[in-house]
Amino acid sequence: MKKKELKKDWESSDFEKAYLPGLAIDSVIFGFHDNKMMVLLLQYKNTNIFALPGGFIFKEEDVNQAAKRILQDRTSLTNIYLEQFYLFGESNRQDDSMETIMKARGMKPTKNHFLLNRFVSIGYYALVDYTKAIPTKDQMSDDCGWYDIKKIPPMIQDHKKMIHKALETLRENLDKKLIGFKLLEERFTMGELQKLYETILGIKYRRTSFQRKIINLNILKQVDVKKTGAANKAPYLYTFKKEK
Repeated sequence: MKKKELKKDWESSDFEKAYLPGLAIDSVIFGFHDNKMMVLLLQYKNTNIFALPGGFIFKEEDVNQAAKRILQDRTSLTNIYLEQFYLFGESNRQDDSMETIMKARGMKPTKNHFLLNRFVSIGYYALVDYTKAIPTKDQMSDDCGWYDIKKIPPMIQDHKKMIHKALETLRENLDKKLIGFKLLEERFTMGELQKLYETILGIKYRRTSFQRKIINLNILKQVDVKKTGAANKAPYLYTFKKEK
């Protein structure tokens, strides 16, 4: 059975045989734009159940390749920064949500259906400009869209914990990973960079202390002055140093 055909038949025995048993990928896809922080969530048909975009790993597929494939399926984005951040393998992370979801779709899962088994999930996170992403629902979900990071609805299993862990990881590594996210224009002001930091970290900086922090990181190169009117008030433009 081909991969595209597998997506259409969750009850097929071939569906289960195609994937690595007991292993899944869940992606916490953060979206940033205009000083707003969002997270991409699925809502399952005929239920009020929300979940992170996730999927399974084909037996002949690399794990990172699978994560990129799943992300592209959910957002239509390619070539973005994606990082593995945690392995979720608690023995009690399974609940009856998947059975509810399957029944809501008119399926009649047996007690030993592989989707009802315990899964260990590899967590990935990404940070994208959500205006450039095209959320895409699958055959099991009713909706796929962006939700305010401060207003997360009730989630399946431990998915809310996954979001908190991913956000914690993002914040801890922001200085080192920011360049890879490509959220700013090639040239940007210090003020635009400060707003990005403040939105992700959920804190406010004094302008002088933020500027000192960033300069000490040695990741920026001053390239020009922004043409905004009065020369004495025009902010400098920066770009990230290529070697960084």
